[in-house]
Amino acid sequence: MQLLVFILVYPILWVVSILPHTLFYGVSNIMYFFVFRVFGYRKKVVLDNLKLTFPNKSDEELKTIRIKFYKHMCDMFMEMVKTMSLSKAKVKKRFNVVDIDKLKAIEKNKSILLVCAHYANWEWMVSINNLIDTEGYAVYQKIANKYFDKWIRNLRARWNTTPITQKDTVKTVIRNEKQGVRAIYGMVSDQSPQYSRAQHWSNFMGLNVPIHNGAETLARKLDLAVVYAKVSKVKRGYYKVEFIPITLAGKETEKDYITEEFLRLTEEQIKEKPEYYLWTHKRWKHAGKKPKFDK
Repeated sequence: MQLLVFILVYPILWVVSILPHTLFYGVSNIMYFFVFRVFGYRKKVVLDNLKLTFPNKSDEELKTIRIKFYKHMCDMFMEMVKTMSLSKAKVKKRFNVVDIDKLKAIEKNKSILLVCAHYANWEWMVSINNLIDTEGYAVYQKIANKYFDKWIRNLRARWNTTPITQKDTVKTVIRNEKQGVRAIYGMVSDQSPQYSRAQHWSNFMGLNVPIHNGAETLARKLDLAVVYAKVSKVKRGYYKVEFIPITLAGKETEKDYITEEFLRLTEEQIKEKPEYYLWTHKRWKHAGKKPKFDK
């Protein structure tokens, strides 16, 4: 069944990926109509998340943000499909890395954890590996359909990236460090961890929630650099990324510093342009549930 689904869907995705941009984003407009207007995909989840994180905004303001978000989300999905046929030259034009020299200077001395949020277009972050000198890895969550999982891995490999699953990340980083292999590891780090596995709680957008701190744990243990990738949407189909160093030496940081700086930088982006954050995730489902014995 998995293979059948892939055989039926893949040709459609390929045809869509090679459409001229005017038609391509026209398809995105149609998708928005069905996703938001007809099926109402997670509309309540999105509105609830917005109400929780922006309690001072009016209902009209929140609904406007929600509409803009769904339009952007559909563009994001389409742009992931576009990766199938997008050349290195074209992605360089549409995903402008404004200060690659900053990253290249750091990678000369240290492996880097390049962290970002589900904001703007994180999928095209893998194209940065065309511009660096060290090994590039992209951490991703394995897809249940093994054929689509392979497709996603092949998409990212087109841009000199080695995809690694979340469960393989720690052993890959440790192995590379032991063997003296310098690398950059791209991580989307704002997901909500499972409640039972939550080791760190903090305020994120005004709410106390469990936070992934895997990047900090690795950085402090192996003395890695941590850099925040600030991806911004310039206009439809065009983005820019700037690099903000959080630390150049993980071992020298105090506990929780890296995690808290990541949260602060992510909050700044969300508050500036909330419509570009991924609001369909139940990011705040554990808000206020921190165990009383957990200090």
